[in-house]
Amino acid sequence: MGIGLALFFIFDLDAYISPNTLRNNREWILTQVSEHAVLAALVFMAVYATAVIFSLPTGAILTITGGFAFGQILGTLYAVTSATIGATCLFLIAQTSFGDFLRSKAGPTIKSMQKKFQSNELNYLLMLRLIPIFPFFMVNVVPAFLGVSLRSYIIGTFFGIIPGSFLYVTIGAGVGSIFDQGKSMELKNLLAEEIIAALIGLLVLVSMPVFYRKVKNHKGTIENE
Repeated sequence: MGIGLALFFIFDLDAYISPNTLRNNREWILTQVSEHAVLAALVFMAVYATAVIFSLPTGAILTITGGFAFGQILGTLYAVTSATIGATCLFLIAQTSFGDFLRSKAGPTIKSMQKKFQSNELNYLLMLRLIPIFPFFMVNVVPAFLGVSLRSYIIGTFFGIIPGSFLYVTIGAGVGSIFDQGKSMELKNLLAEEIIAALIGLLVLVSMPVFYRKVKNHKGTIENE
């Protein structure tokens, strides 16, 4: 995973996965989706799943790309499915001998998750997916070290990432109108009602870990009194 991340930046691949790429190649992308819908979807999902496996920092822009190319419904379906496939592959890798390396990357995070997974693995995984308390990579691999079943992992991952994915896809689905006006994907240009709603949703989603920690700390204070 570290090698893949290093190569990603060494070869400047992040320059090819950006809002500018969407704007400059809009017609070509939409033509491929229109004329080769199935192949375009498969390529998109393969790229997305690979990015998740190598833990590349491209999740947000790839999800936005899904909305841009395929619309809200299909974009969400493709993004969620491919992210789940990639995460599941990483989960299975973590159960092999290579898991020792991943375990070292997870560090003390394992201990903080252990009791919660033991009490109710599916509900806790759903919560971790819905409320991004820990980095996505951590939530992908730590369950493998704590004996979480593959079934619970797949279900929790698939359904847990739907809300966040839908918000990013919604932004992607609305950027076409911005490009039509010759504008870039700057915050000041993201003023369409749907995009504003999605941005507010993302703000709430990002704020949830802070709210969760405050509630948890408050609860711990009451129990200690």
